[in-house]
Amino acid sequence: MSSLTGKPVSFWIDSTATTQYPALPNDIAVDVAIVGAGIIGITAAVRLKQAGKTVALIESKHLSTGASGHTTAKITSLHSLIYADLIKDLGEEKARLYAESNEAGIAQVVEWIEQEQIDCDFSRQNAYTFAESTENVDKVEAEAKAAISLGLPASFVKDTTLPFPIAGAVKFENQAQFHVRKYLLHLAKKIPGEGSYIFENTQVRGVENGTPCTIETDRGTLSAQEVILASNLPMLDRGLFFAKSYPKRSYIVGASIARDRAPEGMFIGTGENYRSIRTTPYNGDVLLLIGGEGHKVGEETQTEENYRKLEDYARDRFGIDTCDYRWSSQDMVSFDNLPYIGNLTPADNHVYVATGMSLWGMSKGTMAGMLLSDLILGIENPWAELYDSLRATPFVSQTSIKENMDVAIRWVGDRVKGLNKDLSDVAKGEGKLVTVDGDKVAAYRDESGTLHTVSALCTHLNCIVNWNSAEKSWDCPCHGGRFSCDGKVLNGPPLADLEKVDLS
Repeated sequence: MSSLTGKPVSFWIDSTATTQYPALPNDIAVDVAIVGAGIIGITAAVRLKQAGKTVALIESKHLSTGASGHTTAKITSLHSLIYADLIKDLGEEKARLYAESNEAGIAQVVEWIEQEQIDCDFSRQNAYTFAESTENVDKVEAEAKAAISLGLPASFVKDTTLPFPIAGAVKFENQAQFHVRKYLLHLAKKIPGEGSYIFENTQVRGVENGTPCTIETDRGTLSAQEVILASNLPMLDRGLFFAKSYPKRSYIVGASIARDRAPEGMFIGTGENYRSIRTTPYNGDVLLLIGGEGHKVGEETQTEENYRKLEDYARDRFGIDTCDYRWSSQDMVSFDNLPYIGNLTPADNHVYVATGMSLWGMSKGTMAGMLLSDLILGIENPWAELYDSLRATPFVSQTSIKENMDVAIRWVGDRVKGLNKDLSDVAKGEGKLVTVDGDKVAAYRDESGTLHTVSALCTHLNCIVNWNSAEKSWDCPCHGGRFSCDGKVLNGPPLADLEKVDLS
């Protein structure tokens, strides 16, 4: 089997400098502490500072290297096929609020880019949801009609600049794309100073609601009148957001292509094996980005095949020989397709959360930062009720029942995995689950032959992790926690690393 091509890192991160903000010193006090320095956290921080608040933006690693740094970076209110379903499930009024709030998110991004003259490869583009076969064309036509009825810049078309025929597509005019990390790093420069801060390499361990709130980190303690949790999935379980959504992982490859061979616009397919397509400036030509092969975190282990399928698609449809980049992304999908934005719990009246962007974080994330800043400033916002984080309906949906039953089944059933006791079966570059003296062990042998052994129990709620072969990581299929091959936390909700196991 051929080896994967492309540098295994997000293009957005690889093409920008690593930020060097300090870690948190002890005993800092601000008006608002924001946990998570992606598009939600940075948007909220900038708006709150502009309103006169002092803020502290806290990031466990480096700015915008989490979900925001691994996106496809489409700034659009076209979210695959959603508006027809929203009208059917929630009614036209709420569907229109969803459309208007996402259009407002786009407008905020454009306003800041123009005001700040941000060099971030911004361009206006049309966006398309396309059906290649007649099987899904009725859904596409229904989506176009629904979007038009809500006042969105939509139409149904049968021709695009893609180098292959389609049966039909929803077209949204005057949408946009950008280099997300160039944009966010520029905005972040507006935050420090005048009593406001950015702290990197600082992991939040706990938050206590109060007046003020207390934020415990691995570096020290910080106090704030209000706290925003914007870390993809909150690290605090008391809001139960890990049970109101599920983690989805998807894959992207990037390949250099001549401008005259590249499609114009941004595209998302329909059906189970959909593809996401866009381009971005790259070395005098453009980088063609193709995404897809999404699955729930931890459900697939031989993840190299997902990259291979995307490479094959690039080769077959666009004549690409090799890829320059490959990376994966992770987001939380809410059970009703709406983000959760508001208080963490009814008792946490000074702690706010934004999660469940459901793979469309550029418009939704910006909108979430706008809404959170309004909530903290006491400004009435027409979207607050629609996205209320405390709404109960997701718990009774068919999707929520299925996903939470799946978690329960895995928690019990995965205990029988990894019965192999022979560590010699673990090849170089491979990870396997083994059982040693009745304990589940996650064993990885690096390319030099050294064996790394850690507990296979996720430190969130003790589910059994699975090996992710393409990312060389241990992934939890229950709530999306991910760990490096030697057990270090990569994605929440777990806060603690996998426990080391000494087999000497």
